[in-house]
Amino acid sequence: MTAINNRYEFVYLFDVENGNPNGDPDAGNLPRIDPETSHGLVTDVCLKRKIRNYVEISKESAEGWHIYVKEKAVLNRNNALAYKALNITSEAKKLPKDEKKAAELTAWMCSNFFDVRTFGAVMTTEVNTGQVRGPVQINFARSIDPIMPSDVSITRMAVTNEKDLEKERTMGRKSIVPYGLYRAEGYISAHFAEKTGFSEDDLNVLWEALVNMYDHDHSAARGKMNSRKLFVFKHSTKLGNAPAHKLFESIQIKGNGADKPSRSFSDYEVVVDRSMIPENVEMIEKL
Repeated sequence: MTAINNRYEFVYLFDVENGNPNGDPDAGNLPRIDPETSHGLVTDVCLKRKIRNYVEISKESAEGWHIYVKEKAVLNRNNALAYKALNITSEAKKLPKDEKKAAELTAWMCSNFFDVRTFGAVMTTEVNTGQVRGPVQINFARSIDPIMPSDVSITRMAVTNEKDLEKERTMGRKSIVPYGLYRAEGYISAHFAEKTGFSEDDLNVLWEALVNMYDHDHSAARGKMNSRKLFVFKHSTKLGNAPAHKLFESIQIKGNGADKPSRSFSDYEVVVDRSMIPENVEMIEKL
């Protein structure tokens, strides 16, 4: 497949209601938060995980759409597939000395694993297939307003141990964000896409994943999460026609001005200043 020929940026809005969008294991799995501003955070790793999960179920491991980093994956086994397919003998922790063979191994990984050619991967493990810098990069998502996580007590009627059988119930806790609207920004480089083979088909699947991934990721912990808006900036060239930050600044999120906490997406207004977008940059609303 032919690699994309245009640079892209995108702004992605999603929200959470009575859930934990991204727990912090270093803080008892509390919702991630900026300690200086109390704005909520969702890591790029979390967002990429949702994209991977969506592609995995939507493509059902079709040829060329496998996922490299997934639950219970053994990376050395994945890397060994390339050596087997190309009939190359592996040497522990080393790429073949023949540069052509080394490049073939890395190219095979890109062509067979969606997340390798999209996000890149460090595949220099015991079975070495090289290192790839991916064309798609995503920043941490940040909530538009400060969030106030709530620690909610819950009860369970069953017990774990025989010694607790006479207890009526056991107690537990879960942390939620009553409501939060988050904004993430991303970049897609045509230059790196050319190196990994990231194509128009891959790009369309990426947009599809961002729009639909939360509909296939429901859980008791995450509450109600929704993709709300996806704005895509398509440049007319590989190098691009405007600084990314200027394009990001053209999209502003405004509160309703009411003196009360926001509790729904309708409490916000999404404003696009098209005068800040050059004529040779196309702005596309995917959602």
